[in-house]
Amino acid sequence: MSIFMQKSKRLQALKNQVARTERKLTVLKTESNRFFRLRFVVFLSGFGLGIASYYLVAGEFGWSVMALTLVVFNIIAFFHRRVLKSIEKYEIWLNIKSAQLARMQLDWDKIPMPPQKETQPTHPFGIDLDITGRHSLHQLIDSAVSRDGSELLQEWLLEVNPKVQKIQKRQRLVKELTPMARFRDKLQLAFALVSRNQLEGKQLLNFLKSQSTKTFTRVLLASATLAGLNLILFALNQFGFIPAYWIISLTVYGAVYFMNQNLLEALLDDAVLISEELKKLQAISKYLETYPYGKNKYLRKHCQLFLDPNNRPSTQLKRITIIATAVGLRMNPLFRVFLNAIVPWDFFVARRLEGLKAQLGSNLATWLTVLFELEALASLANFAYLNPHCAFPDISADKKAPFSFTAEKLGHPLLPDSQKKANDFSLNDRGEIVLITGSNMSGKSTFLKTVGINLCLAFAGGPVDAKLLKTSLFRIYTCIKINDSVTDGFSFFYAEVKRLKALLNQLEMDKGLPVLFLIDEIFKGTNNRERLIGSRSYIETLVDKNGLGIVTTHDLELTNLADKIQEVKNFHFREDVVDGRMVFDYKMRPGPCPSTNALKIMQMEGLPIEV
Repeated sequence: MSIFMQKSKRLQALKNQVARTERKLTVLKTESNRFFRLRFVVFLSGFGLGIASYYLVAGEFGWSVMALTLVVFNIIAFFHRRVLKSIEKYEIWLNIKSAQLARMQLDWDKIPMPPQKETQPTHPFGIDLDITGRHSLHQLIDSAVSRDGSELLQEWLLEVNPKVQKIQKRQRLVKELTPMARFRDKLQLAFALVSRNQLEGKQLLNFLKSQSTKTFTRVLLASATLAGLNLILFALNQFGFIPAYWIISLTVYGAVYFMNQNLLEALLDDAVLISEELKKLQAISKYLETYPYGKNKYLRKHCQLFLDPNNRPSTQLKRITIIATAVGLRMNPLFRVFLNAIVPWDFFVARRLEGLKAQLGSNLATWLTVLFELEALASLANFAYLNPHCAFPDISADKKAPFSFTAEKLGHPLLPDSQKKANDFSLNDRGEIVLITGSNMSGKSTFLKTVGINLCLAFAGGPVDAKLLKTSLFRIYTCIKINDSVTDGFSFFYAEVKRLKALLNQLEMDKGLPVLFLIDEIFKGTNNRERLIGSRSYIETLVDKNGLGIVTTHDLELTNLADKIQEVKNFHFREDVVDGRMVFDYKMRPGPCPSTNALKIMQMEGLPIEV
């Protein structure tokens, strides 16, 4: 089976799963409506008959009818709740599968937008290569169930100093996870059944790391003693042995409680807020603890912390979740007053909570790190599964060949298959510069982004949109999307100059990884004469630096540099005019561009052209 047939088959399978799930949901919702109507009828008719029987037949008979009605109503409600839970499960499953289908079809409106850290304009490539933001690589790939997992994936994609050991470790795990579609889907499902909101790992860590300024041990002992005294004095008073001394002890007890009120409120209110995050983490931990890993040795090793039967995270989390639930009882004012009037409830749960926080604090950070990494890895694996034409790159850290990039059938992952054109390309020598010329809209800028975005995928540990990719480690640096700044007083040209100067600074770092630079339409913000002079001087300087890369330009005069500089090579994109329309094939060819199209475009749009 060809790769494209395999992708088509997976696409059809996803469509079938979505259709089946929608049909199942329709059946379940119809059944739920029947249960609702039945509950309504049983309630009205049963209690109506019970009231009538009470007055017309006998009181005992009426009560019996109402009791029977209540039993029948609860039995129906039990089965109705099961149907509602099934509806919730299938709705979540539909969302998971619909999102995967949208990712395959690049239906951006239906691909969830992940939480993202803002990418700074000074980042070497993040903005230029559409790594973050809307319609970005991060949005396409990310399927994490936690904010931190999503942000970790973003960090991997924006890595500026890649390390081969980390990349190879991730790549092994992503390869193993790729065929494990059910594992990945059920991981998402296990989380979503607990909450539709993302897991906030940092909130959990901050809660567990927070330290109270005062221990509750002494306060608990004192208040417990007073509570016991209250009960004894109250009982003796009720039997007439002593006067109402319990009022005095209760007053002292209340004073102790209110003296520590601020400290209690801060701790216990945080516990109530964090209980939802604990439930999410507990559900995901339970899933990882019980999953049959089989021959998936890398995944088993990664999740080893969840597999210790004597120290399961879900068991430890359950303890603190129970305490957090106990804290929740105080949110009801009546329960709060009643419980604390009899026993020092708040002090007890606060003391227990502080103890569990100390026990969990040292472990939670490690558990969350494993989980966040797994989410990021699963996102990359999901991308690989949905795009079987993508290949895993061969990444080398060989110091004898630090300047190597070879790709076959290299395409852009953010373009639909119907619009995507793949090209073969290679760079192999220090200082090598490929100068690409071509008409407007011919594909120059897209090709630069294609090279860059696939390197980001490769260095994150994921597959690339190519038949084959072999590459050394590089620091990526781009100059593609340049914007002026009114607030900073920067013109377009000055902003470009600053960006290109920053690139030179990176290239002069001889001890670091070599730089692979991608420059689009160099010095396009100035006049033709000065652009040509500046571009020629800049390219000649690049040749002697610690890097290699691609420069696009409309200045055909720059192609003459290949005649005097061995490292400069010319390539181009071209177009044809067919039936009065410009047609592009987006294929890169050797040599300088033989034609231009600016006047053709102006003429086709009806602008005046001097002949």
